[in-house]
Amino acid sequence: MNDSTRSIRLSRPLLLAVLLGLAVSAPLQGAPERYEIDPDHLSVGFMVDHIGYARVLGMFRKAEGSFTFDEKSGEMTDLRVVIDTASVFSNHQRRDDHLRSADFLNSAEFPKMTFTAAKATALGNRQYRIDGELELLGRKGPVTLEATWNKSGEYPFGGGLLGRKPYVMGVSARGSFKRSAYGMTYSVDNGWVGDEVELIIELEAKRQ
Repeated sequence: MNDSTRSIRLSRPLLLAVLLGLAVSAPLQGAPERYEIDPDHLSVGFMVDHIGYARVLGMFRKAEGSFTFDEKSGEMTDLRVVIDTASVFSNHQRRDDHLRSADFLNSAEFPKMTFTAAKATALGNRQYRIDGELELLGRKGPVTLEATWNKSGEYPFGGGLLGRKPYVMGVSARGSFKRSAYGMTYSVDNGWVGDEVELIIELEAKRQ
């Protein structure tokens, strides 16, 4: 046996181990995959009317979430987004303190608000309707989001020890709800603060 033949034979077990390792680590094409929302690329914004003059634009600086998505079938299920109510920010300190108070979010007693949805309905052309439930101030109510699946693919940044870049999915979603449905009635009757809250959600999620 010459050196080249011995080298080939000795390398076969190693090659087989590598191939098996790749088979185990690589996700099956078309299988539902779990996605974790990247908190550094998650924006949860809102707009509320202010005495009819303009709408106040704000956001929540801390939120997290996850969902399951089958890229081949386009099916999205088991969506959950948890928002830290004390992280509210509208670029005005006194207003933000008021928003955290019992008149609005009551962050001391209810530090989280949560949106969950069992599944999303595909409308075609990467458009979805997500009929979910929002828990806020200890109450639950239906909220619908209109979402767009923007893009999925290998991310141009990141990568672990072997340089494997993460696979990322991007989504834009919009929706609204009436805050009075959750007992948040401050200045609804006099019209100083609008009842309807418009939601603006932009996210990137990494496939696990």
